[in-house]
Amino acid sequence: MASVLLHVCCAHCAAYCVEHWRRKGASVTAFWYNPNIHPRQEHEQRLGAMRTLAGKLEVPLIVSPGYSAVAYYRSIANGQGTRCLNCFKLRLLRTAMVAQEKGLTGFTSTLLISPHQEHELIIEAGRDAAAAAGVEFLYEDLRKRYSDSRHITKPMDLYRQRYCGCAFSEWESCSGADDMGEKDGRTR
Repeated sequence: MASVLLHVCCAHCAAYCVEHWRRKGASVTAFWYNPNIHPRQEHEQRLGAMRTLAGKLEVPLIVSPGYSAVAYYRSIANGQGTRCLNCFKLRLLRTAMVAQEKGLTGFTSTLLISPHQEHELIIEAGRDAAAAAGVEFLYEDLRKRYSDSRHITKPMDLYRQRYCGCAFSEWESCSGADDMGEKDGRTR
């Protein structure tokens, strides 16, 4: 394993993931592309924390320019039941394309450390992105190391979010339910 592009969505999940891939002998580059994060201020706070972490871990960080919220909402517009899958597809396809453009051998995501994400959907999105870009999707179930990542970042006093990122997960974190009165655990 030579080089990995690690899609990052928050500093707290990224810390252990960077260490994990480095221990496996990979050269790690972090990639920030998260148009799902709502509102923009939240996006900027998380990006700021990620920039700080990247500096502390001495990991290169590529930041996708702009705040592409429109691209995110267009990708999920076809229905509630596929919202998370379409969000993963959007972000992982961009990650795979950047990995291919940079000549990196594989890509993965910090989403794979979160116990709140559906791995089956991430795997599907990652495999589709790999096929489209011709770059290997690297899957490892890191959920058991979630608390390790949090312990690494706690002394750094980085911004810590209270929801997954999208408007739907923000609403659910505040109310505990979606508009139908039911919990949609896929967005946490």
